[in-house]
Amino acid sequence: MNDDARTGIGTPAPNPDNPTPAELHDQVERTRDELGQTVEALAAKADIKAQAKEKTAAAKDRAAQKAALVSDRIRERAGQAAQLVKDRAPDPLLEKAGRAATAARANRSPLLAVGAAVLVLILVRRNRG
Repeated sequence: MNDDARTGIGTPAPNPDNPTPAELHDQVERTRDELGQTVEALAAKADIKAQAKEKTAAAKDRAAQKAALVSDRIRERAGQAAQLVKDRAPDPLLEKAGRAATAARANRSPLLAVGAAVLVLILVRRNRG
């Protein structure tokens, strides 16, 4: 009799066809975890309301980014145009424009009232015609 035979007395040899209770328990736990993940994935796919909210939020973020980009471009172009006008306009014209802007800032209420009246007139004419 050899030493290997003596040490293995009373313990069954591991058999892949006959797993131990601990191995069965581990296998059941793994299967439960996998099943839970599968159910969560299917529930997420079936939740149309949540998908719509996610798509709406993503579209809103993209629109905000584009609006910020366009706004920056408009400010940049307006600054370039203002500088071009300043460079090419004669000094007397710039002085008169500065005085007109100062007068408009000092008398905003009448200017806003006239602007509102013109806007109302345009809207009324557009709706009639």
